[in-house]
Amino acid sequence: MALSLGIMLFLLAALAPLASAQASAQLALSAVQSASAQGKAAAAPITGYTLPSDLYAKAHHLGEIEFWGEFVSFVYSVILLLIVLKSRIAPKFRDWAERAGRNRFVQSLIFTPLLFVTLDVLGIPVDAAEHSIARRFGLSIQPWPSWFADWSKSALLETVLAIFLVWLLYAALRRSPRRWWFYFWIATIPITVFLVFVQPVFIDPMFHKFEPLAEKDAPLAGALEHMVQRTGENIPESRMYWMAASDKTKELNAYVTGIGASKRIVVWDTTIAALDTPQTVFVVGHEMGHYVLNHIPKGIAAGEAFLLLVFYLGYRALEWLLRPTGKRWGIRDASDWASLPVLLLVLTISSFASDPIVNAFSRHIEHQADQFGLEVTHGLTPDSSQVAAQSFEILGTIDLEDPAPNPVDVAMFYTHPPIAERIHFALTYNPWAHGGHGEFVK
Repeated sequence: MALSLGIMLFLLAALAPLASAQASAQLALSAVQSASAQGKAAAAPITGYTLPSDLYAKAHHLGEIEFWGEFVSFVYSVILLLIVLKSRIAPKFRDWAERAGRNRFVQSLIFTPLLFVTLDVLGIPVDAAEHSIARRFGLSIQPWPSWFADWSKSALLETVLAIFLVWLLYAALRRSPRRWWFYFWIATIPITVFLVFVQPVFIDPMFHKFEPLAEKDAPLAGALEHMVQRTGENIPESRMYWMAASDKTKELNAYVTGIGASKRIVVWDTTIAALDTPQTVFVVGHEMGHYVLNHIPKGIAAGEAFLLLVFYLGYRALEWLLRPTGKRWGIRDASDWASLPVLLLVLTISSFASDPIVNAFSRHIEHQADQFGLEVTHGLTPDSSQVAAQSFEILGTIDLEDPAPNPVDVAMFYTHPPIAERIHFALTYNPWAHGGHGEFVK
């Protein structure tokens, strides 16, 4: 608890000098939204990512806080798991579960919620600090009761899924002590695909309100359908949705989600308020690039390859760690329920160590999606490169993107290229200048 309070105080203290700047930031965001509502045609052409001096400083400061926050969150997670191991919390939960009977699923039904709820509750300080930062910078307007309701729903969903996965994991561990990591990995593949399918239909509506886009903005829905037809994909207006984000955030977003019958386009109401129709079409064109360029299956394949490595490392780590410390931690063997915090520790460390590789791959496919968005809107939208640059400028301003991010931060934690790079690419990419054509959209 002392560590939790210390981290909370550190993060909030770092924000103290910025409290007086929140009002000016809000004025700048309102100005951007007002300019967008009047149309960008009358605005000066975008030549690069620029912010007013005060907002520039705040965005850069936010970037620094988020950078160090990644390390704080990682260290906190590792310390938390070590405390759980040394205090023998998991063995106590295991004993309670085993007293309920010999049925392994019933045991998982008792052990898993106890462990995961404990970890979730102990992790609240970091989660709350992140939300507090977003509120202080004006990125989030979600009240604390609403935030806690969403946190509770997320924890519940995580726990329900974990009950089944943990049961499956330890069934593999008991049946094949030397190959469990491979068999469990095979089982995660259809589960991952299933979750991608059900998320937009069952999970997302638990957190936000969705309505048909055509009922909210018919011209935008028509423009998006015209763009989608050019990509060769089939997402009719009936699968385009408006999402109410403005009751929780000021940030902008639009995305394409789901697979097969659940595939759909979603545009946040904040995006519609801040961007005009051509700008929104470009943003959604970027998202369509992820589908047309098969980034979804590539991402799933990359994620599963990473999981295979992590599960193998977990297999090795269990043997290595339990040999000298298993008895001290109250863990009988690798197939003991109480060994789960060890596997979570390996997953946490492996995930953090792999961030530079994973995020480099993410930045690559996001750059490809930017290129696709430029190509699919070329000839469809007048001055499409300038429209794309305007979109990035507004996104960067409202989301407080750091104009001069730390290169280490970019390499380790950026999932998208920095906004300044994206604007530069939008303004300079022109394969049509000498009679050529795009790479992805001919």
